[in-house]
Amino acid sequence: MPAAHPEFTVSSLTSALKRTIEGGFSKVIVEGEVSGWKRYPAGHCYFTLKDEGAQISAVMFAGQFESSCKRHPGLADGLKDGAKIKVFGNVTVYPPRGNYQIVVLSATLAGLGDLMQKYLELKAKLEGEGLFDPARKRTLPSMPRRIGIVTSEAGAVIHDMCTVLTRRFPNLEIRLFPAQVQGADAPKTIIAGIEYFNREACDFKPDVLIVARGGGSFEDLFCFNDEALVRAVAASKVPTISAVGHQTDYTLCDFAADVRAGTPSIAAEIAVPVLADLRDRLASFDSQLAKALRAKYEWFAQRTDHLSAALVPALQARAADVAHRIDTLSNALGSSVVLGFTRREAAFDRAREKLALLSPYSVLDRGYSLTTDKDGAVVKSADQVSRGDVLHTRLANGEIESEVR
Repeated sequence: MPAAHPEFTVSSLTSALKRTIEGGFSKVIVEGEVSGWKRYPAGHCYFTLKDEGAQISAVMFAGQFESSCKRHPGLADGLKDGAKIKVFGNVTVYPPRGNYQIVVLSATLAGLGDLMQKYLELKAKLEGEGLFDPARKRTLPSMPRRIGIVTSEAGAVIHDMCTVLTRRFPNLEIRLFPAQVQGADAPKTIIAGIEYFNREACDFKPDVLIVARGGGSFEDLFCFNDEALVRAVAASKVPTISAVGHQTDYTLCDFAADVRAGTPSIAAEIAVPVLADLRDRLASFDSQLAKALRAKYEWFAQRTDHLSAALVPALQARAADVAHRIDTLSNALGSSVVLGFTRREAAFDRAREKLALLSPYSVLDRGYSLTTDKDGAVVKSADQVSRGDVLHTRLANGEIESEVR
């Protein structure tokens, strides 16, 4: 190894670089696009500042962030992934990690980055077409039996989702369509997954479809802003949940889906109920139903008793009234029948007397007789008979049979 060249330990080389960088690049203004923006509870902000050729880590401590926001209204809302900003600060080296960063003393908005501009333009276009209209979104089924998931087969996302799903709702059928969730080829693989679960010939018909990916920077998640993918999510016949990134991350797939979940785990919680809770609710409903039926039975029993108590006297009074009417009608009927018989008997006697007066037999008592031939015809003239005819003569007392000679 040539002796003419300087020798360093890692620490001494890093220290030399630190002195050179910090001495030559203090108080600089840098313009770039924000990526991976994150503000911690203490108020410190960490992000990456980048352009098309390079990137640099950046930190803005709570005091500088608050001061910048006071001097520049709207900065607090504008500082997020995709924003283009100008920062004033010092470039420093952090020896334990051997990397460099810019410590931001103040910042101002310089406009939107290219990706953010594309995002907003496509969002406005699809929103104008009604693709994000809440009226077209469907309600998820209350108790799905099959869940289709489109996400990466690697990583914790699919494991966490399956754990949550099966813990909440055991015996659930879950099928994964493995897809790329980052990079230029990601949209077409995710679209393939959506189309797979929507095919009529698919042997697995899910009740709910979840498109998911874990957290990442604005750039990492940008594939979920692909126009073809967003349209595929909106066109899905299966109710769809979009679960991309963290709570603060919004992609166009979130707006197109029927339901947006802040994280993949939250999507799993939204997709299915807790079976134990359903059983508790069912038990509660069963108890309430039993109480309601018991109360209704008791009410009807009391009502029956009251009606029975009121009905018996009413029936007795009615029976007494009917019996009285029957007695009255019976007496009237008896008198009417007797009177009718009396009248009919008198009429019969009068008719009998008239009949007796008109009867040819009544003159026999006065000495007359009645002669008839063998056929019973009354003989009124001698011309009606011949010698040898047998005649019958009826007297007032007895009959005589004679022969004509």
